[in-house]
Amino acid sequence: MSLIPWLRWNEGRPSSRRPAEMVLETLMMELAGQMREAERQQWERSNAVRKICTGVDYSWLASTPRPTYDLSPGERLQLEDVCAKIHPSYCGPAILRFRQLLAEQEPEVQEVSQLFRSVLQEVLDRMKQEEEARKLTRQWSLRPRGNLALATFKTRARISPFTSDIRTISEDVERDTPPPLRTWSLPEFRAPKED
Repeated sequence: MSLIPWLRWNEGRPSSRRPAEMVLETLMMELAGQMREAERQQWERSNAVRKICTGVDYSWLASTPRPTYDLSPGERLQLEDVCAKIHPSYCGPAILRFRQLLAEQEPEVQEVSQLFRSVLQEVLDRMKQEEEARKLTRQWSLRPRGNLALATFKTRARISPFTSDIRTISEDVERDTPPPLRTWSLPEFRAPKED
């Protein structure tokens, strides 16, 4: 009997799990896998040290059972709670950051969960910052444009193109001379005298 009909039956059917559940499961599986890998590396390091100290390799003779490190139930629940808060779009970057830190630091098995927690906290902080930025952008885009323009110009000082704080020689000369006769069709523009 062929398995192809069974495979086709499952193709068009959408997943019944929610995205938050899949993120939680993915992140916790990543943590478990990385803890196993850290445990394996720790065991290999201890064997290498033992070989150097004794000068003899007895690993082929008897394999000692490896002690396995497991999370406490309370710590597991706390990590699952934090994982449930992670948005699906941040799951991949969180895993990549976690792997990057593991490669850089090469932690002991007991330190892996703290490192994982710190990565999740970084991701939550980044999510919070981006959400705040999105809210500010939304507020500015919904704000009426007319009031914004008036509010910025009302608070500024008046601009007078004919007055300047920079003293020039020509200004001193012009101040001492009487005003020239002007044409009646032009309005008189004079800066108020500063006393």
